[in-house]
Amino acid sequence: MYQTDPPRSAKEFLPTMYDLPSENLEEPGLPDEFHILQPQLLRETFFPSNFPENQVFVATDLNLYYDVHHPLWYKRPDWFAVVGVSRLYEQQELRLSYVIWQEGVNPFVVVEFISPGTEKEDLGKTLRDANQPPTKWEVYERVLRVPYYIIFDRYTDQLRAFQLQGSSYSELEINQLRVWLNDIQLGLGLWQGVYQGIERQWLRWYDALGNWVLTPEERERKQGERERRRAERLAEQLRALGVEPDFGDDEE
Repeated sequence: MYQTDPPRSAKEFLPTMYDLPSENLEEPGLPDEFHILQPQLLRETFFPSNFPENQVFVATDLNLYYDVHHPLWYKRPDWFAVVGVSRLYEQQELRLSYVIWQEGVNPFVVVEFISPGTEKEDLGKTLRDANQPPTKWEVYERVLRVPYYIIFDRYTDQLRAFQLQGSSYSELEINQLRVWLNDIQLGLGLWQGVYQGIERQWLRWYDALGNWVLTPEERERKQGERERRRAERLAEQLRALGVEPDFGDDEE
């Protein structure tokens, strides 16, 4: 690559998401069922009240390119969210990857699900040679300076949260298996319930009132229940007036 005179911006000069691969087929390991369902639940319940939906981007297992000096270096978070950026790349296309020097906005929160082979790296306990890419922890803490880094161990149901304070991460105290992220007016906690037919401890978002944010399926079910109760009340009122209700939905 050669720069021009006068120099062009990184957005013009460096590779875009169209130039950088969205996956490495030689990379070992594919997401198991938990790594599919848990990020889906996080996505379905992530609605920061102080950001419009079209200014929120959420990704799962998407290559995150972070270093303009090493444009092929990337990390692949289990789940991450960016606020204050267009939902679509340049407001028109689904992303193939997330390229920091093109987007100009860093992730606000990253969530990693600990696996037996990734625990040391996820917790910043691995060492690297000087000529190797930085670890996940180093990228999130020192390069991207992601405000919140969340780690969840599904084998022990342990939730750990780290907040960027100054130049490094400080671990937050977890109360009642919940942690509040004030900047986005959302909290993240462990919920015991059934999702996609599976009952277990799931990680999901809750609102300022402490209520779990509903999934689309839950919202639809709740709306149906409200309509059913409304119909029942109307039927009772009609019967009290001596009128037998007919809502026209009986089979002929």
